[in-house]
Amino acid sequence: MGLGGCIILIAVGAILTFATDWDMQGVNLDVVGIILMIVGLIGVTTFSSIYRRRRVMMPPTTVVEEERHHNHRDGYIDGGYGM
Repeated sequence: MGLGGCIILIAVGAILTFATDWDMQGVNLDVVGIILMIVGLIGVTTFSSIYRRRRVMMPPTTVVEEERHHNHRDGYIDGGYGM
């Protein structure tokens, strides 16, 4: 579940808790709304902690390339003609 899903859970829970006056037999919508808000808050904190860990930057590394020197150049051996 992403950050958007967590925010939707919080919004739906708040609507059920504070903006409705429905009465359902066997279901307390205030408790369901509070549970949804708590689950949404747990999701937001989990998502933000994981996102913060991903953004940790590693120190830059230095790449050192070695130059290789060869005695042979363009088919010649030490300036001669290969003889």
